Amino acid sequence: MKKRLLFVAGESLPFVKSGGLADVIGALTKELNKNKVDVRVVLPLYSNVSAKYFADLSFECSYPLSYGNLATVANVYRYDEAGVIFYFIQHQAYFERHGLYGYPDDGERFAFFQRAALDLLQHCDFKPQIIHCHDWHSGLIPFLGKTQYPAKYQKMKYVYTIHNLAYQGVFPMELLGSCFGVNPQPYYQQLEFDACLNFMKAGIVYADKITTVSPSYAQEILTAEFGERLQRILDLRRHDLWGIVNGIDEELWNPATDSHLKHHYTVSDYQEGKSANKKALQQKLGLRVNDEVMLLAMVSRLTWQKGVYLMIDKMQKIMANDVQLVVLGSGESYPESQFKKMEHDYRRRAVYYCGYNEELAHLIYAGADLFLMPSLFEPCGISQQIAMRYGTLPLVRETGGLKDTVKPYNVFTKEGCGFSFANYNSDEFMQLLNMAIDVYYQQNDDYQMMIQNAMQENFSWESSTALYLQLYDMLLEK
Repeated sequence: MKKRLLFVAGESLPFVKSGGLADVIGALTKELNKNKVDVRVVLPLYSNVSAKYFADLSFECSYPLSYGNLATVANVYRYDEAGVIFYFIQHQAYFERHGLYGYPDDGERFAFFQRAALDLLQHCDFKPQIIHCHDWHSGLIPFLGKTQYPAKYQKMKYVYTIHNLAYQGVFPMELLGSCFGVNPQPYYQQLEFDACLNFMKAGIVYADKITTVSPSYAQEILTAEFGERLQRILDLRRHDLWGIVNGIDEELWNPATDSHLKHHYTVSDYQEGKSANKKALQQKLGLRVNDEVMLLAMVSRLTWQKGVYLMIDKMQKIMANDVQLVVLGSGESYPESQFKKMEHDYRRRAVYYCGYNEELAHLIYAGADLFLMPSLFEPCGISQQIAMRYGTLPLVRETGGLKDTVKPYNVFTKEGCGFSFANYNSDEFMQLLNMAIDVYYQQNDDYQMMIQNAMQENFSWESSTALYLQLYDMLLEK
């Protein structure tokens, strides 16, 4: 019997992306579909999705939503993407805005979204066995389904995936009554966090199984250091907690076929291809064209989590070496301003692109020599996997998925596919970076060997999807 799954998430490729969540939803559902699973996805209909895809959407249904003070209508549109059906919940006031998140009324916006996603199942012909919820945007769905909906919802199984525990969706407790029509008192202990309503805590408490995006991160979030004050709740559910490492879409991220690259290559002819892409990147960004100089790169949200402050602290020492540096991303104002200063101070040696550019990101992965990812914490991370697939060695901190996916260089055995350091401080980061630069210039045979190792690593979704299927089977057998 074919499994029937409904994914509920805040974003997904190819439609909309702000982070790795979108990559996971887009790639995992595609892989599940290959495994004969009827998997469908519910997303908000954001303005940028509507602008690009609306003419190709088909109208699915429309229904009123009236809970607490929430009295509105949900219009739902449908799109088939490579065999996976996507449902888009439309609400112009809530979702047709410039950005996805970060608004004062996010609690109300995603309260509507979660109610609309659950009510959709009463108005369409799809009856899932499992609802798989992702991050805080859908964290209340297991609670609502099990306590506020008819028996058929209570018979469904609920999986909740934590992509990043740092973002929990914490809003005033009054939201439970005003937007969900639920008296908070009977559920206060299960949902409360600092006298507020915590969407993520609700998902952890009420889901049948909880997953996160790497085995190491699954262990880290049980500790005070990484548990974001939910470690006690998570520890109570540790027997239902699975760590399944993310893969990458190897059709999308393939240096042999990448449509964003003019110069394609494989592990058997990577040197010529990477050299050509490096020169193309240098020309595009106004760097001095020289394929022998070591090119460092970062593609990231510029936040405290991503280790950008370690880089800023050591910028003068980094640039004292014979290197070039490219940074692509946006985020907090301080790192943005410091990287703009970097570009000014080191003209034709350093470039900062503020924002995100898909074509440039692909060219950076293909043209760079070393990819910097010194994160304070990293639930999984896909950038280091993409970098390795393109033969760009990652320099990472040993945390979460970075620890699980990057085998560090061993100076004695000559093994490894990247560089890693243990403690989160700028001195240790700089020490390792100096080592990587030294290997590049003084022991280049070792560097080339690691590139070949990296490009032959298997980062497909195949093994991870097998674990998800095992998890789903376990739930359906109960």
